[in-house]
Amino acid sequence: MVVGDVTTGTELLVIGGGPGGYVAAIRGAQLGLDTTLVERDAYGGTCLNHGCIPSKALISATDVAHDAGQAEDMGVYADPAVDMSAMSEWKDGVVTRLTRGVESLCESAGVNLIEGTAEFVDDETVRVAHGGEGQGSESVAFEHAVVATGSRPVEVPGFEFDGDRILSSKDALALETVPDDLLVVGAGYIGMELSTVFAKLGADVTVVEMLDDVLPGYEDDVAEIVRERAESLGVEFAFGEAARDWTELDDGIRVSTTDENDDVTEYNAEQCLVAVGREPVTDTVGLDAVGLEPADDGFLSTDQQARTDVEHVFAVGDVAGEPMLAHKASAEGEVAAEVAAGEPAALDQQAIPAAVFTDPEIGTVGMSESEAEEAGFDPVVGEMPMRASGRALTLDEKDGFVRIVADADSEFLLGAQIVGPEASELIAELGLAIEMGARLEDVASTVHTHPTLSEAVHEAAMAARGEAIHTR
Repeated sequence: MVVGDVTTGTELLVIGGGPGGYVAAIRGAQLGLDTTLVERDAYGGTCLNHGCIPSKALISATDVAHDAGQAEDMGVYADPAVDMSAMSEWKDGVVTRLTRGVESLCESAGVNLIEGTAEFVDDETVRVAHGGEGQGSESVAFEHAVVATGSRPVEVPGFEFDGDRILSSKDALALETVPDDLLVVGAGYIGMELSTVFAKLGADVTVVEMLDDVLPGYEDDVAEIVRERAESLGVEFAFGEAARDWTELDDGIRVSTTDENDDVTEYNAEQCLVAVGREPVTDTVGLDAVGLEPADDGFLSTDQQARTDVEHVFAVGDVAGEPMLAHKASAEGEVAAEVAAGEPAALDQQAIPAAVFTDPEIGTVGMSESEAEEAGFDPVVGEMPMRASGRALTLDEKDGFVRIVADADSEFLLGAQIVGPEASELIAELGLAIEMGARLEDVASTVHTHPTLSEAVHEAAMAARGEAIHTR
């Protein structure tokens, strides 16, 4: 039976159920708005289903096996066997539990859930096409709309994803067997996270990168620690090379690259993971019908209230520009819903933290020393190496550091960079400090638990004041 087109109405329409969209929907419902959320794939979006959560699950599981097999210095001798299929099943279980949790949270808040693909008809209506042949469509009239359609992996010309030989990050996270040889195109955070995972699982990994080092955008000494750790795991790097084309072999593929001199290098591998970045999804929702046009980079321009150029249409998350981070999307989603409900909300964060789940982890927030100088500050820097941390040594993790950047005159914290174990957790303290307008003295005079990794944050603040106790 074909379902005919019907029309319903809602005060707040949210298109996309990722960390920006579902948060906007729940917050809108909490504030009394009749709220409708349209999702075409799975609640939780890319982050929960095909990115942040499954990748961290695989990283955690892989680390358990790898660390157990590399603990001879601690007197532990083991030769763990990894069942990739079982590991993948466990990872999928984590994802399913969280996906169902998001759906349950939305329903409990009173959000109307619609499965399908939404496209604007005009600036007051969308049409939602339901998946499956003969399922029909419905129209939804709205007073306010939030575009939260997320992002997708960038394809390199000639390397279109097929899920077999040429993999996206989504494809790589769904593998149930470990390739013997894996070629990774791109040494950004996605490429480095997954390269590390598959190297620890026993694959021979080669990373091809156009630039001259890993992790573009991070400071050299940060990137160096991660690259050297990856090399110690057997990952090989080819810098200054761009993927050109590939051919099928009986047992894999051959990928050709070129450098700035047009010299060609060939690599044989079982599979190729292309991880050169992500692009916003703004071409599926019919933005022209609502009077919106993305910028040249594909993003939608928004103000401090997450509004687009059309006042009653908001954009949050990856479609709204860098940084493309789930927690930034959630913050924007809350603001968009509150503004739609008439609340005096705005995006006024001093700094947004970021984390890379490589080995070791990276956590950053605010400005680096060079960025502070460019902004007109006279920065003072304090640093604590992990090799001087008692807790880091008991974890057999001596690589990395905590670095704090502050204004020399006022001692206001401006930024921080952490490389080492649990960096993604440690950065939260410094993010809070920057948001609260804390000074070096505030962190340095706060008693930190011993023995913990957080003591390195305390010592770095002390060092910035010239009062270091445990470092020279």
